[in-house]
Amino acid sequence: MNLNQVTVPSLDVAKAILFYKKLGLQLIVHSSPNYARFSCPDGSSTFSVHQVTEMAKGAGIWVYFENTALDLVVAQLIEKGIKFTEMPNDKPWLWKEAHLFDPDGNKIILFEAGKNRENPPWRINETFLCKK
Repeated sequence: MNLNQVTVPSLDVAKAILFYKKLGLQLIVHSSPNYARFSCPDGSSTFSVHQVTEMAKGAGIWVYFENTALDLVVAQLIEKGIKFTEMPNDKPWLWKEAHLFDPDGNKIILFEAGKNRENPPWRINETFLCKK
């Protein structure tokens, strides 16, 4: 099994398109005003937004985008006017993360994990859980 795409809700797809293009995603589908899909600059997964009339209540959605040069990426995004709620810092789970919100309040985490993303020291090595 391979993760193909994640879709998040948006009250204003046009505004979301501008935001995600600023993050570096490439717009590949735009069914105005209800839907947009992006390709990620690395890998083969895609990311999309779809029009809703109301956002979900509570903690909402958290989306993680991996970067290999997190500090540089964050600095470039700040120059483009992106506001962060948490600057890059090391986490106990051996990832470096920076946090922000998209225009609809979906939480976006940019992170750098290296080998620890898939192989942290506490990884469970049961072969039936995840086959490669």
